[in-house]
Amino acid sequence: MSQPQLPVTYRGRTLNHRFVPDFTCFEMIIVEIKAVKELTDEHRSQVLNYLHATGYELGLLVNFGHFPKVESERIANTRGKVAAVS
Repeated sequence: MSQPQLPVTYRGRTLNHRFVPDFTCFEMIIVEIKAVKELTDEHRSQVLNYLHATGYELGLLVNFGHFPKVESERIANTRGKVAAVS
């Protein structure tokens, strides 16, 4: 689903703010698309925030602006620990 609005919860309460990732797949994977020269920690943090707020376990960060080929990172939130894998 493209451009879903995901609810944000904090300490068991749903907030008025919504996260809007580029895509979600199977209501469990967040896909964030970028077109920048290089991915930064800010981009990774964005995906991590989406994972923490939604409880999803997997995020894909895809950069189409990297030359000469597409750059992608898999970011997993497993058992409360977060790991980034390129």
